[in-house]
Amino acid sequence: MEIPRRPPPEVPPGERPVIKPARRGSSVSYKNKTLLSTIDPIAAADRAAAEQAPAGQDRTLYFCPSPLFGYGLETLLSRLGADSAVVCVETDGELLKLSRSSIGARVLAHPRLILAGPGNGEELRALVRETWGARVFRRVVVLKLSGGWQLDGAAYEELAETLRRDIALDWGNAMTLVKLGRRFAWNSIRNLALLGRSPPLGAASLASRPVLVLGAGPSLDPALDALEAAGLPRGGDRPFALICVDTCLGLLRERGLRADLAVILESQFWNQRDFTGLRGAGVPAAVDLSAYPPTAEILGGPVFVFFTPWTELRLFNRLAPAGLLPPALPPLGSVGLTAVELARRLTRGPVIIAGIDFSFPADRTHARSSPAHLASLLGQNRFHSPVNAAGVFRAGVFTARSKAGLPVKSDPALRTYRDLFERRFAGDPRMGDLPGTGLPLGLNTLETEEAAALLTGGGGRALPGDGVFPAAPAPFSPPAADPAGLERFMAGEERTLEELRRILSGGPGPAGPGGADLEVLLDEADYLWAHFPDCAAAGGRRPPVSDRGFLKRVRAEIDPFLKRWRLSRLHLPPPGV
Repeated sequence: MEIPRRPPPEVPPGERPVIKPARRGSSVSYKNKTLLSTIDPIAAADRAAAEQAPAGQDRTLYFCPSPLFGYGLETLLSRLGADSAVVCVETDGELLKLSRSSIGARVLAHPRLILAGPGNGEELRALVRETWGARVFRRVVVLKLSGGWQLDGAAYEELAETLRRDIALDWGNAMTLVKLGRRFAWNSIRNLALLGRSPPLGAASLASRPVLVLGAGPSLDPALDALEAAGLPRGGDRPFALICVDTCLGLLRERGLRADLAVILESQFWNQRDFTGLRGAGVPAAVDLSAYPPTAEILGGPVFVFFTPWTELRLFNRLAPAGLLPPALPPLGSVGLTAVELARRLTRGPVIIAGIDFSFPADRTHARSSPAHLASLLGQNRFHSPVNAAGVFRAGVFTARSKAGLPVKSDPALRTYRDLFERRFAGDPRMGDLPGTGLPLGLNTLETEEAAALLTGGGGRALPGDGVFPAAPAPFSPPAADPAGLERFMAGEERTLEELRRILSGGPGPAGPGGADLEVLLDEADYLWAHFPDCAAAGGRRPPVSDRGFLKRVRAEIDPFLKRWRLSRLHLPPPGV
């Protein structure tokens, strides 16, 4: 299987690979380099495969750049452990032709090997997932069986790093599911009751209004100061919309600014401090279905519910046809990225970003008056500085260059979010960001006066995509859910769990452990066990019903989930409301 790409341009005859005989096998010269040994390239490749690929090492993806004649691949394939595989990549069109015609058909047809041609990291990542699935490999091992990698070393390293990042992200998601999956499910069940009185999020569409999206990074303070100095209005009749993450609400209040939409994503209780002093403020909120339920109603304004699928569940498959699943956003993991995605979908106008940094200076991690900054000030005494030296110098923190070229601190998690931001949003010509201490985001960095002019409709240098926006924002929400339909759905889920509890408790009835009914009920109630470590690691596959330990764990989950369904039903609005 190969990444589909346009055919490479023709190469002059003098620049084609030249095959030369070796004492055993063949060598090849290309672009003034000898890419294989002229003595015994077969033995050299077999030795490299034997040394770098321990026999039986499981769940390993071997990345082989520029395989040329495929020497060493048979040895490597013979040593593969369970669920291990080999991906060979050739970025040069001429050498790819050589590999296609020279590597044995039996090797190329091996189910644990693919040969990929020129392509970018995302295409290679998608090919690996399509071939072998997600959450299969635990590591990537680069195995150089020839010298061909020297012709494009940076590209091969970037491809290998893309595969490493994807595996790390996939297993990171699995760990998140293990730690928070139960909480996500509990919150979602409780927040379903909001759908009965939540207006469609599409009703908040901003048409072609410009949007200013605010994160709570340290660069937010100077950015807002500069925008206000440039004449950006503070009042509610401003020509642009303001969308912010929930962490910004307190500092906006201190500046006399009111958000048009606050984005709430956190599933745990500790972001309650983001709303200190803001109860009943009337700010509209866009709330993730899995967010901590009390935060949905603190602000007292309209609540728009959206949904980020943290894993695949049959519960979602039942909610969708019933018209009860809120509009979906991709699971981006960061409230800042989610706010940007919302802004992109709610307007066809320019989107200007400030305070989404993915970095921090030595003295603070968030903007002034944000909860984290206030906590550092409150903890200050003669023994504790407000500068968190332990956080700045902790393991993994590194120095990076900001958009302004200044040294700032970041860490692997922030860098991962920054990379995700660039992959998802850098291609949108409507978007721009403000200068500051944040990491480069792959967007047009606007001068403050230009950004202010775009936000107020006063002209200025247009973003490259200006004037080519869609005719209207895409619909983003189904109609508000019918409370009676919600009540029927919740009652049906309760009956499913009660029946499953009866079977697992050995109650009377035609079905018992190991019966077909148990299989069906376990699959339908997959939210009971999706967060189990063995199930999360297996990509959502559960153990068989013969596993009594698994059944006991499921039984322990039923009663808490039943309570959540019943509590959610109690919070449904009365019929006709």
